Amino acid sequence: MKRWPGVNFFNPINFLALGFGSGLARKAPGTFGTLAAIPVVALLSLMGTTALALFILLGTLGGIYICRFTADKMGVHDHPAIVWDEIVGYAIAMFALPFEWPYVLAAFVLFRFFDIVKPWPIGWVDKQLTGGSGIMMDDVLAGVASSVVIHAVLMWL
Repeated sequence: MKRWPGVNFFNPINFLALGFGSGLARKAPGTFGTLAAIPVVALLSLMGTTALALFILLGTLGGIYICRFTADKMGVHDHPAIVWDEIVGYAIAMFALPFEWPYVLAAFVLFRFFDIVKPWPIGWVDKQLTGGSGIMMDDVLAGVASSVVIHAVLMWL
């Protein structure tokens, strides 16, 4: 595991930013961060849509600070190990969907697609914003795009 001066894994802010440790994966940390989001969303789904909505709101607003704080400590904007944005983005992708494996998988695949490919406006936002907002907002939009696609498909089934 690589060490970054000033980044203490036992600091709760860094722990969250690094996705409970999932962002420390040597390969595909964003994918591992998204995998770490699945049990979070599972737990929140047991509490209802309001709990998930509250998590998304607070996770996005708090994530702007959390991600900026850890990025500043690492000395790199949007370091791949910072995956809190993936956790919140995946929660958005799963919003108002039942926690059932076909939806979990569809949201996972679509979210990773939109997060990696970054079609417009996701890529544009990613290039325009800096700091914590820049880290968070492309994943928020990837989550929204994933959710829109899933809900659109469900309307036609």
